[in-house]
Amino acid sequence: MNTTSNGSKDAKWRSRLGRNRHALASPEQVAQPEGPATGAASIRIILADSEAIFRVGMSKIFAQQEDLDVVAQTETLSQTLNAVAGTPADVVLFEAGLSPNPADAVSEVAKRALPGAKVIVVTQRAGEQETVDYLRRGVRGILARAVSPDLLVRCVRKVAAGETWLDKQGVNWVIEAYRTQALQGTAPQQQLRLSEKEMMIISGVTQGMKNKDIAREVGTTEQVVKNYLRKIYDKLKVADRLELALYSMHHRLLDGYITSSGENAPAAGAGAEEQPSPMPETE
Repeated sequence: MNTTSNGSKDAKWRSRLGRNRHALASPEQVAQPEGPATGAASIRIILADSEAIFRVGMSKIFAQQEDLDVVAQTETLSQTLNAVAGTPADVVLFEAGLSPNPADAVSEVAKRALPGAKVIVVTQRAGEQETVDYLRRGVRGILARAVSPDLLVRCVRKVAAGETWLDKQGVNWVIEAYRTQALQGTAPQQQLRLSEKEMMIISGVTQGMKNKDIAREVGTTEQVVKNYLRKIYDKLKVADRLELALYSMHHRLLDGYITSSGENAPAAGAGAEEQPSPMPETE
């Protein structure tokens, strides 16, 4: 497994050469073993795992490190949510198996956790979609269940320091996801074809209107608006109302956009540039 710090040893090597240009050594000779910083505060860890044997094993590994301190252990999702809400922690090691829907569970953990807590997901296997989704939801690290003790300790320290931890495959997946998103963002807007009703719904979302208010403006039902939104998400490759609003504003989707009828769609919210746009409601 590799850390997200791509070429960390080389970075340390270049940094030291900057201070001493006459130094002659290899990156392997310059790099120092990782360990706790002198006088540094302990890293507080919450262990959330359904299997006691894993909690015991990780606790023993952390007990051997002066800078790592397990402050709570949980074996269910409800226990975990209570723990993160009431126990100050720097890192939450969250087993994906604690919930049948790990991504949603991670979002809830991150939402309830006290400020400063960073979530690391421990899983049997994370595919491309799961990896990207976890990161979108605020996860700072993904670990395999069979991780070695050394990498487990390094991961916790890196994430606690503000870095992100992924293996090489995970890094490639994330880079590819951002590359795909960038290509979609730079595609000519004329290639997209949205109906007049879809444009009206996008306008309502961008203005922060709820589905029932949009339905009233469009002259349809709230359920129909929800159905249209799902189609719009698929067309624009966005995940939710917030991403739709940000996409619309960033790409000026409603400014002179060519609809499927070949006419210019009306811009949403006249004078929107003079005042901040409201965040869309979550429904």
